[in-house]
Amino acid sequence: MDIDEIGYLGVRELAALYRARKLSPVEVARAVLDRIERVEPQVNAMMRVTPEHAMTAARKSEAVFMQRDTPRLLEGVPVTIKDLQHTKGVQTDFGTAILQGTIPDVDAPCVSRLLDAGGMMMGKTTSAGEWGWKGVSQAMISGITHNPWGRGLNAGASSSGAGVAAACGYGPLHQGGDGAGSIRMPAHFSGVYGLKPTHGRVPNWPMSNNDLATHIGPLTRSVEDAALMTQAMAGPHPWDYTSLEAPAQDYASRLKGVSMKGKRIAYTRDLGHARVDPEIAEVVDRAVRVFEAMGAEVEEVTPAWGPLGPELVRFFWPATFSGRASSLAEFEDRMDPGFVAMIKYAQHFTAPQFMQMRLRRFDYIQQIHDFMEGYDFLLSPAVSVAAFPADRLQPAHWPQHDWDWLMWAEFSYPFNWSGSPAASVPCGFTPAGLPVGLQIAGRRFDDLGVLQASAAFEEAQPWAQHRPPFAQ
Repeated sequence: MDIDEIGYLGVRELAALYRARKLSPVEVARAVLDRIERVEPQVNAMMRVTPEHAMTAARKSEAVFMQRDTPRLLEGVPVTIKDLQHTKGVQTDFGTAILQGTIPDVDAPCVSRLLDAGGMMMGKTTSAGEWGWKGVSQAMISGITHNPWGRGLNAGASSSGAGVAAACGYGPLHQGGDGAGSIRMPAHFSGVYGLKPTHGRVPNWPMSNNDLATHIGPLTRSVEDAALMTQAMAGPHPWDYTSLEAPAQDYASRLKGVSMKGKRIAYTRDLGHARVDPEIAEVVDRAVRVFEAMGAEVEEVTPAWGPLGPELVRFFWPATFSGRASSLAEFEDRMDPGFVAMIKYAQHFTAPQFMQMRLRRFDYIQQIHDFMEGYDFLLSPAVSVAAFPADRLQPAHWPQHDWDWLMWAEFSYPFNWSGSPAASVPCGFTPAGLPVGLQIAGRRFDDLGVLQASAAFEEAQPWAQHRPPFAQ
């Protein structure tokens, strides 16, 4: 087998080759580590590589297959971990000079579950900016993470490295986190699949200060791999009091042959307020027609709750990070200027104002849930723009602002607040050859439904055969 193809094999493909003894976990770990070494200079997706961890896990998994023991769900499968997640004994910088050099003494629950399921950790992927505050793949401590479809272009964030790693064949499974779109944006920009599960489906620790809006989920090249990764991470955990009591489901076995016929699907082009570049709108329109061709009942809608979001997010996103003002005296010159501007903007917020806005947001969330009761899914663009230069917060043809990148990501944060599952599915390319993502949002708790709708679209319009230029 071509060594470069190994990094593109899916979870089930690897398991079959292991059982047939046509490939071994040690061979796979070495091949993926070699690929990372060769491709990294072009993309900068890895904060650090962990060959010792990978090879130790690979040898253990190899023994399982050699002795014909019962393999675990992800036995011998390469995984990467976002640099915002604690990894025991492995440096974790959280995207900021303030914590650079931190070596955690414990794994985050999602990490321990991936490793306990047999995953081989290849390393830590880059995160955009301090604590993943922005949607652009650039950070003061790591530089630009390049879009694999165009050097120097935004690869999406904050799970920037995870999306690029998935696109470039660094193995099948890449852990991401999503506080306002940080799984779905990298999926859109890098042309891979990203799922933000229902809040609490995958335990999140340490608890985010993002007021229960941050979710843990997968970035992969296939829906099946995302389903398997979610299954491995899901389930209640005592460290996260918001984690759902429900045990993990066997999502992957329930993806095939699911009909979209008769499904009630809402489609919004702009949520009643969002600006969308025409080249994105055109690709998404075509993707929506695929669901119609599959027999779904698609209704174009303008949700009444949509225009309520911008004022709320431009209050709560700065408020989330406002407590970091105590670091300005020592670290301001080593912090992202946009992050600093956003922190300073939020310093005039008051406690009564925060509580009043919180009540408004709860009403907004209720409106989303009430709306979704009438539909199985809501389709929309995942992001309003194609990849643009990663040394700026907004495309040149958009309004400019010193910290507001949210203007081109208005479709994602509503489902962080509602806690609903939402995915970005690759649905085509712009005339310039840049990927576009279709967002599929579902009712809260219906992670399986979103995965099934994603799998149906994947079968109707496959995407995994597309390889970005930097992955060749």
